[in-house]
Amino acid sequence: MHALRFYFDFVSPYAYLAFETLPQALQGCSVQVSYQPVLFAGLLQHHGQLGPAEIEPKRLWTYRHVAWQARQLGVPLQLPAAHPFNPLPLLRLALACAPAGGLPNRYVCETIWRHVWRSGRAADDAETLAALTAGLAPQRDPNGADVKQALRAATEAAAQRGVFGVPTVEAGERLFWGLDALDMLRAAVQGDPWFTGPDWDEASTVPLGTVPLGASRRRRSEP
Repeated sequence: MHALRFYFDFVSPYAYLAFETLPQALQGCSVQVSYQPVLFAGLLQHHGQLGPAEIEPKRLWTYRHVAWQARQLGVPLQLPAAHPFNPLPLLRLALACAPAGGLPNRYVCETIWRHVWRSGRAADDAETLAALTAGLAPQRDPNGADVKQALRAATEAAAQRGVFGVPTVEAGERLFWGLDALDMLRAAVQGDPWFTGPDWDEASTVPLGTVPLGASRRRRSEP
C-alpha cells in the first residue's frame, strides 16, 4: 500500500481537475490518499513566484485551458462568478471538518470543490459559504485559532518540503506536480524501473546556467 498526500488549494482549477480524475488515474493501484489543504498564495510567496492570475494573458489562457481539459476529461466545470477569490474560508472549513491534527476526508473536499467549480456562483459569497458550512457541520470552528494555525503550519511544511504549486502529490520522497503528472505518478506507484534508474536524480545534477531575469532583478533591489 502506497501512502500518497494530495496538496491542494480550492482556488486552483487544475487541482480541481486532478482531484476529480485521481481515482481513475490510480485505478487498480494499492494506495491510500490523504488530502492536505495548503494556501497556494503562501507557496508562491515562499518561492518568490507570481500566480497565474497575476499575469493577465496567463490568467485568460488558464480559463480556456481548463475548460478544454474538463471537456476532454468529461469533468463538469463552470467557472466561479469571479476568480481568483480568497480561498482561506474554504481551506479552513475543510480542516475544521476533521478532528484536531487530522485531515479532511474525500467527501468534505469533494463537496467544497463542487461548490467552487460547478455552481458558477461566487466561491467566497458569505451566504452560500454559510449554507455550505451548515451542510458540512464541521467538528471545529473554521475561524478558530487552532484551525488557522494548522493551515499556516501545513503550508510552511509543504513549502519546506519543496511543494511550489498545486496540485502536488507526494509519494514517498518524490513530488509530482500538476494535472499532467498523474500518469507519471501512476507509473511510480506501479514500480516503473525508470524511477530506480539515474534519470530521476540526474535533474538535480544539472548546473544552473544563466541566472533567471527575475532573480537578478530581486538581487539588485536588495539593500
